Parts: sequence; structure tokens; C-alpha cells
Amino acid sequence: MDNRQAIGSWLSGPRAAVEEAGADFGHRGEQLGLPEEGPGSIARPGRRLGALAVDWALCSLIAYGLITGSYGQTASNWALLIFFVLSVLTVGTVGFTPGKRLFGLRVVDLATGRPSPLRALLRSVLLCLALPALIWDRDGRGLHDRLARTVEVRI
Repeated sequence: MDNRQAIGSWLSGPRAAVEEAGADFGHRGEQLGLPEEGPGSIARPGRRLGALAVDWALCSLIAYGLITGSYGQTASNWALLIFFVLSVLTVGTVGFTPGKRLFGLRVVDLATGRPSPLRALLRSVLLCLALPALIWDRDGRGLHDRLARTVEVRI
């Protein structure tokens, strides 16, 4: 193995290196019974981050413009509270936030298809803590989704 192959496998991550060695993990969402691509497939990280950025910008705008009038720690705290309420209400009723809708995403319950308000509450609490959302499994689901038994899919 020359240095270029070693660097390529290092940059690609452990999954790519193991797959190159012959292991077959299948596609993201296969263990959950989801398709590899198209509607109903696991949402990709880029879309998820884009939706989060839109939702956070909307909440920051509301906090800054309607509540605090200045940007600082107080506005950030209000933005987080507004984000939490927005997430609980919209995901618990229609399954998506404005950002998720804009990016063509929806949160679904693995058992019933629509997350209950209680699952949306649990998911939102964990999402606002941030750390659970940064820990992903091999399907690309964050710990907040695993604990709430939900998954974010493409519409």
C-alpha cells in the first residue's frame, strides 16, 4: 500500500476503510427498513444542518427583533427557548419545522410514522443539549433521534 492509499483511507474515515477491506454495512437506513435514496430515505447531514441554520436564524431574528432589541447573551438564551418551543410544537404536530420543510425533511416515528408530542418533547430537549445531536450511529441518526425512536427522512 502506498502513502496515497493510506491517506485516502484516513481521510475517508473508518467506515470507508472497513468497507474497502470487504465488510458490507449496507446503505444508511437499511436496518430501519428505509430506502437508500429518494422519499423516505435518511436525511443527509448537509440538509439537516441547512434546516437547523434556517430554524436558528428564524428564532434568533424573533428573539432579537421582538424580545430583546439587542444581540447578546440574553438574545441567545431567548433564541434557544424559542427554538425549543418551535421544535416541540411543529415536530409534535406536523413532523417538521420551517427549516426542515424548506429543505424537504420530516421527522417520523419509527413505529407509527408521526412523532407524538411526548417524543417531540424528548427529541427537542436532547437537541437543545447539543451533545446528543453530535453523536451519530452508522445510519446517520443522532443520539437524540435514537432515544426518541424517531428518524429524520427526506420528503
